[in-house]
Amino acid sequence: MYRNRHLADAIERAARTFSAVVVTGPRQCGKTTLLRELFGKTHRYVTFDHPDVRARTAADPRGFLSDHPAPALFDEIQHAPQLLHHLKTDIDEHRTPGRWVLTGSQGFPLMAGVAESLAGRVAVLRLDPFSVAELAAVAVTSMDDLLERVFGASPASWVRQDLGAWILRGGYPEPCLRQDLDARLWFASYVDTYLARDVRDLLEIGDLVTFQNFLGMCAARSGRLLNMADLARDVGIAPTTARRWLSVLQTSQIVHLVQPWHENFGKRITKAPKLVFLDVGLCAWLLGLHTRDAILHGPSAGALAETAVIAEWIKAFRSTGTEPRIWHWSAHGGTEVDLVVDWNGRRYAIEVKVTATPTPGHAESLRRWASISGVQSGVVACQVDQPHSLIPGVRAVPWHLACSAGIAGTSSPAAVRG
Repeated sequence: MYRNRHLADAIERAARTFSAVVVTGPRQCGKTTLLRELFGKTHRYVTFDHPDVRARTAADPRGFLSDHPAPALFDEIQHAPQLLHHLKTDIDEHRTPGRWVLTGSQGFPLMAGVAESLAGRVAVLRLDPFSVAELAAVAVTSMDDLLERVFGASPASWVRQDLGAWILRGGYPEPCLRQDLDARLWFASYVDTYLARDVRDLLEIGDLVTFQNFLGMCAARSGRLLNMADLARDVGIAPTTARRWLSVLQTSQIVHLVQPWHENFGKRITKAPKLVFLDVGLCAWLLGLHTRDAILHGPSAGALAETAVIAEWIKAFRSTGTEPRIWHWSAHGGTEVDLVVDWNGRRYAIEVKVTATPTPGHAESLRRWASISGVQSGVVACQVDQPHSLIPGVRAVPWHLACSAGIAGTSSPAAVRG
């Protein structure tokens, strides 16, 4: 079962320019299968997930590299950091593009090694779980094109995607694509087998029960402003420990912190970041929500909808090889905008609502934002099937970004299992 991954085009462009390409991302998001699809016929494949391979590499990294010459695809390279110095030497001697393709799941140690050994020699790209647009085979060719489709006046054909169903299963390939799979069992196994193990390796955590409680408390705050002291108190750990654990979740691409917009427009603004899970299905599972009804009609509905929408924008940016240029804006007194996109000198404001029947009242925050900032580009992302006007300058649009009119599909076949 295959689906085009939007990042495939950026990976292929990077491989035509750089001697080495690193693709990071959380476990099970599809890195391995994507890269084997792209480079399986040209690059030998080695995975460092196997303990015996790691042992041979640690004992003789130079000899291992001689036995596995370029072009090669090294999977889970974070388990063999000693190879990076030897890869640097090889790259300096051979500047041929696309010789080495590397993957890694644990962002912190991998990036530390890359920064030290391969700075200026490698392209680093991030693969996230599926977006709605990828699932619907709708390409995001550029951020300019996407922003025009969402905020511009041109009509576009939008794919229908049920918000509750998406939140229930999320974008990880296995629960997303295999409808016969029990998503609850998959997420439980994912947390126990991959997430807890990786974080335990990084932080040397002995008490996994407390860490899993920390994960649940983070999920309860997804789509909301983060108060680190409150988070630490609720889990029963020191604030320094909470910051360290959260930092690892960030570098492992499990969560993202949306920073506050830096202009206050004469208002006192909230300076706290907003915590967002990059996969809303994992977030819902951590909250113990296992039905569409419980998701859309429970107290977490608004925060989960906001999580889903913000995650789609993050994926859209990263799929083009660009880090997200997004913020939130919240002023003391209640005026807030859930998401502000900054691109090419223009700002675009997004409010997220769970409703399927938006009214002009749902655009009130955007109206206030426009009067304060002078920026008129705003949309209410909600459960409508097609865009329509709410007030002058503000439209209701489908919550996701899969609008297809005028957007060509990607040319590269890319796999989704990994």
